[in-house]
Amino acid sequence: MELVLASGSPRRRELLSQLGLHFTPVNYQVDETITNCSLTPEKIVQELSIRKAKAAQQDFTDALIIGADTIVFDGISILGKPKDQHEAIQMLTQLQGKEHQVYTGITLIELVDGVVKECKSGVRMTRVWMRTLLKSEIEEYVLTGEPMDKAGSYGIQGIGATLIDRIDGCYFNVVGLSLVLLQDLFRQIDKSMNQFR
Repeated sequence: MELVLASGSPRRRELLSQLGLHFTPVNYQVDETITNCSLTPEKIVQELSIRKAKAAQQDFTDALIIGADTIVFDGISILGKPKDQHEAIQMLTQLQGKEHQVYTGITLIELVDGVVKECKSGVRMTRVWMRTLLKSEIEEYVLTGEPMDKAGSYGIQGIGATLIDRIDGCYFNVVGLSLVLLQDLFRQIDKSMNQFR
């Protein structure tokens, strides 16, 4: 059985590699549009992780597929990845000086002979407090390019760490893959990460 990471995120690939897992990374274009405005952040990020895992099903027969997605919620708006530098500046301006929540959804799909045997998903939330930032700090950070492929326009594992005052919850969740949740999902489908080391 093959372990598949259905995500283009370099951070997720890094985290799985740090765990010593052997996996195949794949990246599919998935429609991330959510038309049901009444969904909670938890439901939205879970749905997106399911979509990503399902997109990989077509190319594998015997595999354990990991789909994951991360969003930022400031109590009013759901923030994904910025479209451009202007939007990154807007997001960081919106988040600075306040608390927000980072939600990561993970879905595991077990395929046996091309048929779904198991599908489990879960969500973790981490509270994050961003310090008050000067406009020039935001602009300088955006010019580094780091915010451009990250939900909420910052990377806590990089230069963006200097923007964060504190967190309450799982650090790896903010990076983009809660390792505790991933381990829990492996257990739920009666799998061990050791099978893929």
